[in-house]
Amino acid sequence: MVVVLIISVLASITVPSFQRIQLRSKTTAIVNDFRIFATAFDVYAQENGAWPAEAAVGVVPPEMVSRLNTSAWQRKTPMGGQYNWEYNQNHFGTRYAAAIAISATASAPLKLDVPQLTDLEHVIDGKNQINWLSGNFHLGTGIIPLYIVQP
Repeated sequence: MVVVLIISVLASITVPSFQRIQLRSKTTAIVNDFRIFATAFDVYAQENGAWPAEAAVGVVPPEMVSRLNTSAWQRKTPMGGQYNWEYNQNHFGTRYAAAIAISATASAPLKLDVPQLTDLEHVIDGKNQINWLSGNFHLGTGIIPLYIVQP
């Protein structure tokens, strides 16, 4: 009986810690992808004087094929969904010149996980309070994660 009690206490301590580690790991991977992709799009815009054209979810814009790791762009993200280049799109009444979204597809559904979204907000925008409509990380129309490259 004592052994069962000790095991249950240990499990109750380690499971939440493990879940926090998993959450942070997914957040770190997504933030890293956002920053690498945003840098590639920004360099393209600086060199060409314009942003690449809009592309469908999971599709690398043709102008970016030689600039992005296409398998990283097209794979399912750590939180589900796929990356989506958003050029000159409107979200909740605000038009953004350039953004990277994570959108659901048939092969990669997007699970809207509030703790994951909150962690992304804190890591990207570095704030203690949540504001989904300011900084670089927003929630776009349809409550999709949206990394703003240029407002």
